Amino acid sequence: MPIAEEPEPRPAGGDEPNGSDPSGAGRKDPFADLVLDEEFVRSATVKEQSGRTRMLSARWKHTPPVDPGGRRSVNDGPPARGRRFRRKPVRPARAVDAWGDPRPRRRLEWRTPLYVLLTVAVLLVALNIDGLKFWYSTHFGYASDHPVSASPAAERDGRQPTPDHPWAGSPAEDWAAGTDGIELPKTPRATGAFGADEVAARLQSVRAYLAAAHLDPKVVSGGRPDAALAMLDGRTREAAAASLDHPSATSDPTAWFTRFDPREAVPVTDVVKVRGRIDVTADGENGVLMRADVSYVYALRPGPKTADQAASANGSADLAETVRTIVRQVDTFHFYDPAKYQVDPGKLAIDETVESFGNSTCGRYDGFLHPEFDRSTRPGPVPTGPTADPYDRDRVPPGTGNCGSASRT
Repeated sequence: MPIAEEPEPRPAGGDEPNGSDPSGAGRKDPFADLVLDEEFVRSATVKEQSGRTRMLSARWKHTPPVDPGGRRSVNDGPPARGRRFRRKPVRPARAVDAWGDPRPRRRLEWRTPLYVLLTVAVLLVALNIDGLKFWYSTHFGYASDHPVSASPAAERDGRQPTPDHPWAGSPAEDWAAGTDGIELPKTPRATGAFGADEVAARLQSVRAYLAAAHLDPKVVSGGRPDAALAMLDGRTREAAAASLDHPSATSDPTAWFTRFDPREAVPVTDVVKVRGRIDVTADGENGVLMRADVSYVYALRPGPKTADQAASANGSADLAETVRTIVRQVDTFHFYDPAKYQVDPGKLAIDETVESFGNSTCGRYDGFLHPEFDRSTRPGPVPTGPTADPYDRDRVPPGTGNCGSASRT
């Protein structure tokens, strides 16, 4: 900032009206009528510095001022940014404020790293949701909601099934055949409105229905399950028949009956390995509930369509190739008190059906199961769910949805 110098004094002549005339010519002083008012001061182009400003300017000529930190001038430009990748800018040991007092240290914000960790965890889960499901199923039980399918190349305990030994390498080798594998309560007791004899009779009717729906050789080979349909009450029979006539993803006949398309898979034997039980529980004044949880194991060889596909693809077909399909069916039968409800005497009402399959192609809803053969079947859709053991009867049946893989067949 420029500093105005002190003007030199005018020489006094004594002949001007209001003061001396520096020229000596006796003219009027041009500054005689000048009024130093506020407007004049504000319009001046050169201003006198204050005494403190002149004092500091003189001091700073020899001793430049020290920046205490924390204050910036508009002439300083933008603050320097710290470098990334763990390289931090050099900072004073302890910053001070404008009065020279130490500035309080900034507390570490603990929520920011927590939010970063949670975001990373969510992204990892989204990228590997199938792995998370598998981890959950192996640590907390099977929690998926989809049927289990598998490639027949799954583990078979080192032994391959053949037409002569279709159960080799399978836990079903020691299972009973047919209805002998369905366990009933040894001594049925009176439950609700039904006496012990009535409970025993209804247990037998449930087991007879399971045989007609899942063990009848004609039904297993693709036939219509007329005998099983005849055992159902009107409402249940209509739903089951509609699924047979118009199969779809939401009305799949395989939820009711076990059938294979004879063009693709043919049973190597009429024997079906079975393991399961029927439990009885009271339903208060409504009647009796019977829950049938049964696993069925079927041995199959390629049908003519599958053989033709293998011949066209590989030049030959292995008609002796044998695979197994495991079906687990959980049905809840409801017997209402005939004194309080209108029922079809001697008929079965099914409240709920849950099923799972081991070795059946995913995404086909034509009313049949479609086992995959190692050398004769074209690869099907890749399973999207976790791997599960179809012989494991301790897990909860998965139900419908995207299919997973079976660890063995």
